[in-house]
Amino acid sequence: MEKLVRERLSLARGIRTVLLALVLCAQACFGFSVAGQQESTCEANGSIYYVGEWYFLDSDHCTQCECTAEGSVCARTECTSLPAACIHVSHYPTDCCPRCEKIGCEYRGVVYELGQNFQPSECEQCTCDSDGIARCLVADCAPPPCVNPVYQPGKCCPECKEGPNCYVDASRSQVIPAGEPIWVDSCTKCRCHDGQDAGYWEGNRLATCSRLRNCKPEQPPTQQN
Repeated sequence: MEKLVRERLSLARGIRTVLLALVLCAQACFGFSVAGQQESTCEANGSIYYVGEWYFLDSDHCTQCECTAEGSVCARTECTSLPAACIHVSHYPTDCCPRCEKIGCEYRGVVYELGQNFQPSECEQCTCDSDGIARCLVADCAPPPCVNPVYQPGKCCPECKEGPNCYVDASRSQVIPAGEPIWVDSCTKCRCHDGQDAGYWEGNRLATCSRLRNCKPEQPPTQQN
């Protein structure tokens, strides 16, 4: 009889041990307490998150949270600065930070690739530098040695197709070629400035003239009827 009692007591202890092990396993493996209630959870974005889960807030894609036993712990992501050479930025609804879609230079409404050389006009040579800034050199044209320069297509500086020349006087009604002095009438001899003259092509671009004393210009003969 005594042996039977001891066997029953030993069986009871074994059953209690198994039940305790099952309870501990339920707590550790399935997140349930002894009373059958679920451990701490976090509610956000209309969803339930368990301890240890990470999620982003639907209302702010830059804020990421972790569900802990004490509740949600959140931190906001700081966006890094976009490259200085970014010329096309996109901001997608599901992204926290804007994206740089294209890097280059924008000059007068036109986009150029990094390192690209371009000529926006006949007088400009430009390069799209790595910092996204277009740097240009502008041609410095010397004053043309004529009073009737011509601009040729594709060329920056004007050219003197008829060669160097100047006006005879302030009336600007007569043009003479540069070089040797020229008699503009029977009493007046004029000469254009050249490269050796002081003040070359500065001022009003008029010739230097000398007139014979007591000279009357010859008049063209009148036509006889």
